[in-house]
Amino acid sequence: MSPSTATVRTAGLRGWREWRTWRQWPERFAHAWRGSLRFRTLLITLALTAFAILGAFVTMALAIQNDLFESRVEQVQESVARATATAQGTLESAQTDGDGAALQALMDAAVQSMTRQAGTDMIAAFRMSNEPSLIAPQDFVRGGLTAGMISDGLRSTVTQGADKRWWQSIGLPADDGGPDIPGVVIGQQLNLPEVGPYEFYFAYDLASEAQTLGFVQVTLWLVGMGLVLLIGVISWVVLRTVTVPIAQAAETSAILAGGDLGVRLPVRGDDEFAVLGRSFNAMADSIEAQIKELAELSLVQQRFVSDVSHELRTPLTTIRLASDMLNDRRDEFDPSTARAAELLHAQVQRFEALLADLLEISRYDAGSVQLENEPTSLAHLAEEEAASMQHLADQHGSDVRLVAPGGYTPVDMDPRRVRRIVRNLLGNAIEHGEGRPIVVTVDSDQRAVAIGVRDYGLGMSAADSERVFDRFWRADPSRKRTIGGTGLGLSIALGDARLHGGTLAVWSELGRGTNFVLTLPRQGQVSGDGALGSPIPVDPGDDAAVTGDLGLTQPITVADVAQGTTSAGEKAGRS
Repeated sequence: MSPSTATVRTAGLRGWREWRTWRQWPERFAHAWRGSLRFRTLLITLALTAFAILGAFVTMALAIQNDLFESRVEQVQESVARATATAQGTLESAQTDGDGAALQALMDAAVQSMTRQAGTDMIAAFRMSNEPSLIAPQDFVRGGLTAGMISDGLRSTVTQGADKRWWQSIGLPADDGGPDIPGVVIGQQLNLPEVGPYEFYFAYDLASEAQTLGFVQVTLWLVGMGLVLLIGVISWVVLRTVTVPIAQAAETSAILAGGDLGVRLPVRGDDEFAVLGRSFNAMADSIEAQIKELAELSLVQQRFVSDVSHELRTPLTTIRLASDMLNDRRDEFDPSTARAAELLHAQVQRFEALLADLLEISRYDAGSVQLENEPTSLAHLAEEEAASMQHLADQHGSDVRLVAPGGYTPVDMDPRRVRRIVRNLLGNAIEHGEGRPIVVTVDSDQRAVAIGVRDYGLGMSAADSERVFDRFWRADPSRKRTIGGTGLGLSIALGDARLHGGTLAVWSELGRGTNFVLTLPRQGQVSGDGALGSPIPVDPGDDAAVTGDLGLTQPITVADVAQGTTSAGEKAGRS
């Protein structure tokens, strides 16, 4: 690479970084505006202060400008009035006897007198009459004033008013060729004996007034910027005294919310922030005490459940053996005793299932659950569980249909726990499916494998869906249950899913049924906070797919399922 090429690339990279830096300014400003009360309040204060000062100073500058101009115009008008009155008196008292030279000398003397009294040498005179005259003095302009500087409107006005003075603002050329100098021209008639009236114009430059106005404006701008900076500093100091305690309270609240129950606000003085700090600390003390009390109660509850569950296993084992023996010999008993033995055997089995669930929950609470992973195909596992529960589905008049476009590749998981999840979901779907088809979908992508269990039963409301994973909670306690259950199945299923680093989500709507989706990561364990994307959507939408329990897809709609028009139980080969 040549040195010139390297230089060009370095310059290009520098320009790119500068462009990116400038491009990030709006984002940084927006972030500071949203995230900083101090910055937002200071910026609003400075903007309003600058606007108020700008309005006040502009008003003051205009008032000073008008006052300077009007004062100067009034002053020069008084000077012109004195000069023209003296000159007119001299002209009227003079005796020229029609001598042109005498008239010219009289005109020159009058002009010199007006120059001294009016304080300006920029004078112009024009004879108003168009009649030829041999004795009338010629028109003249002096001191740089030219006829082109005097507007036609002003000359017309002067010719119409014999005893009045008229003025107009004009621009006078600068000596150095720069911008025009502001000025004013005053016009008035003077009557020359034996000749008639003349238009006299007196011009004055307002350079000194312009300099004074410029100085005043610069001073006002400097004072205004100084006031804005001073108010900004004062606002910063005042805001700091107010926002620092608020920021400390916000930071302390965040730390407290993060689980550090021992954090407290520093309290100084007896002002409002001190009262806020004491109230916050008292609230934190109360929360810490209650959380500790609840934690102790939870530990006592967990220990009680664990101890009672373990203590009940020995007598329950004895009772189960006795019930098994009685149930095996129930044909030898009379009908009522046989029925009692059968009921005893069923209830002991249910009690044993409840005890097993309680032991599992106690293990989760104690954090002693361990996975026993092995490569397992989720599609094959779902097929086996669907086949094992087909008899129960037939009893309820439901048709379990499997759709498995993916999920055949083995993934590390604990097959016993995943089977328990699938069995629980299928059991709930059969229980609440109202005898309609149940669709089990298995699919996968590069990150995860998933299984969805969809029924078209009664469904649940949104409030019930939020509590469906709570322990011992049921959507309708009065609903008749034919499978049994302890109310802990979905809670344990959620724990098993999170233990794998996966998720268990639910969608349900009254009259449309329910859809549970279990998602498991392919490699490793990721956070089970819902960040893991699922290849199966939780919300099934308006359409579903129903297949034979081993085969090809047959599309149906929700309305078709609700009317029971779909075929059930057709076997098909997997493609």
